[in-house]
Amino acid sequence: TAFCVCLPGVFGDEFSVLRSPQSVVFRDGSWPIPGERIPDVAALTMGFSVEEDLPWPGLAVGDLFHRPRATVLVTVKGVDKLALPVKGFSYPIENAVPFSLDSVANAIHTLFSEETPVVLQLAPSEERVYMVGKANTVFEDLSVTLRQLRNRLFQDNSILTSLPLNSLSRNNEVDLLFLSELQVLHDIASLLSRHKHLAKDHSPDLYSLELSGLEEVGKRYGEDSQQFKDASQILVDSLQKFADEMFNLYGGNAVVEVVAVKEFNSPLIRKSRSILQSSESVKENPYNLAYPYNYNYSVIFNIILWMMIGLALAVIVISYNLWNMDPGYDSIIYRMTNQKIRMD
Repeated sequence: TAFCVCLPGVFGDEFSVLRSPQSVVFRDGSWPIPGERIPDVAALTMGFSVEEDLPWPGLAVGDLFHRPRATVLVTVKGVDKLALPVKGFSYPIENAVPFSLDSVANAIHTLFSEETPVVLQLAPSEERVYMVGKANTVFEDLSVTLRQLRNRLFQDNSILTSLPLNSLSRNNEVDLLFLSELQVLHDIASLLSRHKHLAKDHSPDLYSLELSGLEEVGKRYGEDSQQFKDASQILVDSLQKFADEMFNLYGGNAVVEVVAVKEFNSPLIRKSRSILQSSESVKENPYNLAYPYNYNYSVIFNIILWMMIGLALAVIVISYNLWNMDPGYDSIIYRMTNQKIRMD
């Protein structure tokens, strides 16, 4: 993990919670959250355990018996802060390094493999998409390539017909890339609304979206330009609308979070996955070595340790009592035998 040496700007990026159910309790404060621990926050809100304790006071324990049915995390690149509504919670990010929710997705796969939950990880501008389980059925019509996104914008029911573009243009490729990402947000909520029964099952769902269109607008026109200001306002309105739609589709039992990052401190190296991939490929182990460590190791170790200690103490106590037992007084067998001998 790379750490930023320059102090200015370390806390410039922001982690915001737009919507959350009553079972997930966020505290109002300015506690900085480490960038590499954002996936752990998502895991803890969903009721999953993490490898290391998270000493961050922004997240309280909440209701352990009622966990959210979905977590939606949107990462916006190119801006360190968005003018989001004040009704949510916002926290500065310390050491903004690239992150992924692969660990949360793996936990969902492991615990709810038979129920095939919806897992969608998408970066439209990079054509990086990962769908597992029921997501392949729900979002099979979702535009994922740049050509599909461009064609989707010029259809009759696209956001161009209702969205005020202001200084943005339909003829500029950078503007179209930014607008296509907003179209993806709209289509995700629209497609999920056609399969509302999937949002009401018992398996948790995960949505991880990465938007970099605003960053490209800033590079093209400059961050002081009217195009960048209009794009930022349009993005804020679209994110709030998307958060409300996803929150309502899950019956008020979903967590919607936004990460605004000006620039990551180090590049993210990860493998892209196919949209048609339904299960993770298992790597072969040519040396037949065991997995070195599992986060459940400490739990299993304590269970076995104290069980063995309890059994050992029980054997010692029973052996001691048997060794010091008085056959004529403690044992009913010897007592009845002595009485029978006296009667004879």
